[in-house]
Amino acid sequence: MRSTPLARRLGLADAVFLGLGSMIGAGVFAAFAPAARAAGAGLLIALVLAAVVAYCNATSSAQLAAIHPQSGGTYVYGRERLGEFWGFLAGWGFVTGKTASCAAMTLTVVAYAAPGLGQPWRSALAVAVVAALTVVNYFGVHRSALATRVIVSCTLLVLTAAAVTMAAGPHAGGPLVAWPGGGGVLEAAGLLFFAFAGYARLATLGEEVRDPARTIPRAIPLALGITLVVYAALAVLLLVRLGPAALAASPDPIAAAVPGWLAPVVRVGAALAALGSLLALILGVSRTTLAMSRDGHLPRFLAAVHPRYNVPHRAELAVGLIVAVLAASIDLRAAIGFSSFAVLTYYAIANAAAFTLRGKARPIAVLGLAGCVVLAFSLPLPSVLAGCGALVLGSLAYGLRRMRR
Repeated sequence: MRSTPLARRLGLADAVFLGLGSMIGAGVFAAFAPAARAAGAGLLIALVLAAVVAYCNATSSAQLAAIHPQSGGTYVYGRERLGEFWGFLAGWGFVTGKTASCAAMTLTVVAYAAPGLGQPWRSALAVAVVAALTVVNYFGVHRSALATRVIVSCTLLVLTAAAVTMAAGPHAGGPLVAWPGGGGVLEAAGLLFFAFAGYARLATLGEEVRDPARTIPRAIPLALGITLVVYAALAVLLLVRLGPAALAASPDPIAAAVPGWLAPVVRVGAALAALGSLLALILGVSRTTLAMSRDGHLPRFLAAVHPRYNVPHRAELAVGLIVAVLAASIDLRAAIGFSSFAVLTYYAIANAAAFTLRGKARPIAVLGLAGCVVLAFSLPLPSVLAGCGALVLGSLAYGLRRMRR
């Protein structure tokens, strides 16, 4: 059965805003504190390392997207250029890792929107948030893009206000940049990579972007560059205002760094930013699920496209259901670590696929591949073990499916 194609409705600005919505919420409000706990005053060094790896991955993804403009991202690139198994492993890593990211962003929304809420209402709110955004995605990607534009614009306004007040406030003193020794900086870079991984969603939207061979390669570096500027500015201000120790200990560092009158506004901005990330995450995971279902690597009924809304509605409902269950039961820090490992695996395969291209792509692909491997295995041991376990389970499922053919 041939699956219905998706409608091409997104332009360059829509794609850039979807990338920004995916990254800014994750990085500023979820990953800075755990990264500071690992790296201390080495946070800025870790941010630079994560950005270099992200740039290599983005460059490889953009080059591959120009050649393979279908939905599915590295799942398609790996399959076409390395073989079916590597495409499957990339898709499996993306779906499992980004599903964990969805849960992490849901928990971030709840933590900022209702910080004093206890169980079971906390879990109930998390489920309600996932359900609401699944409905938004169900009724069309153009509505998702519009919602993301509004969310990103509000978030940037809040972050600008926070940055201005932090710059004008008192300083904590102490070193701004230092190398703490050991693997702390590399572990922090792996955790901060979680904050840069949003551009992956752009590559998964190949069938919904107008002129994807031109639009996606332009949108990925634009979104990544804007995000890096925002992250670097805020990291410097947080280190100057709070210091590495207070930043590492704070569950909501930006709210802690601004005057009391602005803290509620920051909390609203944080919740909106995490909502933007979650909206784009659900969108990207469902599109990779669609691509894998079309090829029989996931149940084929998930490949259905709604005749009116032109979205993979069954895949979106399935992803929403799984995320809701995870958000009601998973730990935020564990979700970030697992997601980082799985997505670094995904990009390692993207760089390996880009290495098969001729010309200037190869040096960047080699650097990106090496960076992904180093950062993945520098993450906390429980995250590495859980990530390896998920990849082994996926590989076994793939092997059993091949044997039944």
